[in-house]
Amino acid sequence: MIHKRVTVAHISDIHLAGKNDRRTISMLGRMLDHFSAIGIDHLVITGDLCDAATPDDWSVIRNVLKEHGFWSWERTTLLPGNHDLINLEEEMRIYNALNPFPGSRRKALRERVAAFCSMFGELMNDDPEIPARFPFVKVLRYSPLNIGFVAVDSVWPWHRSDNPLGARGLVDPSQLRALSQPEVADALRESFVIGLCHHALKVYGTMSPVDQAFDWTMELINRNDYVSVMKALHANVVLHGHFHRFQSYEMEGITVVNGGSFRYLPYRYSEMTIGEGGEFSRQFVDLPPTRK
Repeated sequence: MIHKRVTVAHISDIHLAGKNDRRTISMLGRMLDHFSAIGIDHLVITGDLCDAATPDDWSVIRNVLKEHGFWSWERTTLLPGNHDLINLEEEMRIYNALNPFPGSRRKALRERVAAFCSMFGELMNDDPEIPARFPFVKVLRYSPLNIGFVAVDSVWPWHRSDNPLGARGLVDPSQLRALSQPEVADALRESFVIGLCHHALKVYGTMSPVDQAFDWTMELINRNDYVSVMKALHANVVLHGHFHRFQSYEMEGITVVNGGSFRYLPYRYSEMTIGEGGEFSRQFVDLPPTRK
């Protein structure tokens, strides 16, 4: 029986549809109040905070986190999803016609990532003198153990043939090289390591041609390289979203948890309890029904 423990809650794919999306705002507030009531130690959100890559919508999420006591480096870790950084209609109608060069689109994506880091930098980096960027490593020191979060940005630029829905992912090799430096492993030594990315490491994977086509539009292209780096860092768990299914599976001995979609099931979350010896358990939890 675990007596000394740390509890991590994981949600994903909020898909806020603007400041007037009162249902999602209300349900997110209810979820955060529940986390406070039961004593969750840390919250992870693995991307797709909003639906249309709008910084104004990011600010709504920021304000909800502040209002409910989750706006701090110690309480929350988050990262962007493709819907946070790619406005598909904008890409298809404007950039494809007026700015068709891949290099320009990569530059535009980098600028949007920088804006995201500026908005949420306080949750990514505890030193205001150092600009927030990806990848980042966060080590939280609790009395029973240390928890190390390793976060990457897996969003890949839209391209009419290689990424027509803007939903395929790629962890830039420069991020993987940065995480492969010896000082990263040193920083994570004696920590329970949790990898964070937006894109799923596993989707349908069936023999159906229709499902295979869908897999192609959603996949993390270099997932094997990413998993190899996580394995080298002795990651115990990887948390992700993107593929709207609550599920848990194994890859190369690492437990992988898909946080599903808060947008479609705003009463469900993933909960992980970690003991001081590194043992852990996880489950999907539904909020208790509201009283009428």
